[in-house]
Formats: sequence, structure tokens, C-alpha cells
Amino acid sequence: MTDLSDYARLVAKDHGLSVVTTLRADHTVHASLVNTGVLDHRGHQVVGFTTRGDSRKLANLRARPQLTATVRAGWEWATAEGDAQLIGPDDPAEGFDAEAIRLLLRAVFVAAGGTHDDWDTYDQVMADERRAAVLMSPVRVYSNG
Repeated sequence: MTDLSDYARLVAKDHGLSVVTTLRADHTVHASLVNTGVLDHRGHQVVGFTTRGDSRKLANLRARPQLTATVRAGWEWATAEGDAQLIGPDDPAEGFDAEAIRLLLRAVFVAAGGTHDDWDTYDQVMADERRAAVLMSPVRVYSNG
């Protein structure tokens, strides 16, 4: 099942606060707390978040793009599993120049419930941190809802 409706509903309840897991080189699990959101990417729904260019999770995803994300609110939860696409200054993707990456990072932030009073500052911080968008196309979604 790949319907993200339960996942998206829970994102709205707590700013998309989620645990994402990636695989280390030794195939043990690396877990991180991030803000995720559900957004449209090239005609289909994906789970997205941003991460610093020097983060361990990004290094893991570059080598092994498998990702699991679990969002919760209260006692409700939803999990999505799939492969990640990375788009950022150090992770080029067809059709994404610097301007498209800037707008994508904003879209992911907003999808996770983010707002900002100074988008120019936001853009500069994202560029300074060499942030990448992580977009996961789910192959499996499940929940307790």
C-alpha cells in the first residue's frame, strides 16, 4: 500500500516531527529525528525533508538510498518505506538548477509545517549548510490508524 493520506494527516498534527532511519555501511540502522512533510514531486506524492550537506544520514543515503520514515502524533503513527532521491548543491538532479533547488527546499520546509518571516535569510542558511532535499517515493506505507 502506498497511500500517504494517514502519513500526511499526522504531519499536520506535530510539524511532521518524524524518525527517519538509514543504513550504515555495516548495515546497522542509523536513526535521526527530522521534520518531514508530504508533497507532490513530478506528479506523485513523496515524503520529504531537508538535511545538512555534511550529515551522516545524507552520506548513508548517497551510498544506500533506502529510507524509512515514521511520523507520530499522540498514540497514532504512520510509517513509509522506500528509496530516496537526493536533490541539492552536491546532489544534482535533472531539471534542478540552483533556483529550482532553492524553491524545492522551501517547498519541503512548508510541507513539514514550517513558516518563516525572512525567506532570504532562510535561503542563505540553506545554501551555507549545503542542504539537500531528501524525497522518498514510498513502496510501502502502514499505520495504526
